[in-house]
Amino acid sequence: MIEIIAISGSLRAASTNSALLAALAANAPDDCRVQVYDGLGRLPIFNPDDEGERTPPEAAGLIEMITRADGVIVSCPEYAHGVPGGMKNALDWLVSRDAAVGKPAMLVHASPRSLYAREALAEVMRTMSFALYEERALEIALLGKKPAEMEAILAEDANRQAMREAVQGFARFIGANMASSF
Repeated sequence: MIEIIAISGSLRAASTNSALLAALAANAPDDCRVQVYDGLGRLPIFNPDDEGERTPPEAAGLIEMITRADGVIVSCPEYAHGVPGGMKNALDWLVSRDAAVGKPAMLVHASPRSLYAREALAEVMRTMSFALYEERALEIALLGKKPAEMEAILAEDANRQAMREAVQGFARFIGANMASSF
């Protein structure tokens, strides 16, 4: 079983990014388990003085989840042409750890407009040594949709198939990375 952690860069209750990740988890292939991380808003602001024995429990939990996971999927909005602070803060907690090094990661998108954040997030994750799966990006346009509209779009057969195929491709990438690390 391939274990994947999914992180939404949005704290909004009716987040399109969170809805996309929940649908991805529900439509994952049988050999993959996608667990959506819901602690982004509870992470304290990163402070290098709080690393090691002083790492706050919520940050330690995130680090452990990423360490144990076979891969990470991120769906992130764009705020003022950048990565939201909460998402960057989560990544900052991983910077001086080995959790991200060589960890397969895939970015998925709920908006066709988040081009600046996509590039910025990819750059930050590459710099942290995540192994980015860039073969095919999953984008399902949910921007501006109400929860019922998002649900209907995500339930469409074509979108469910696209989500399954995206996770299957990512799972193959994870498998290839696992095989090359031995």
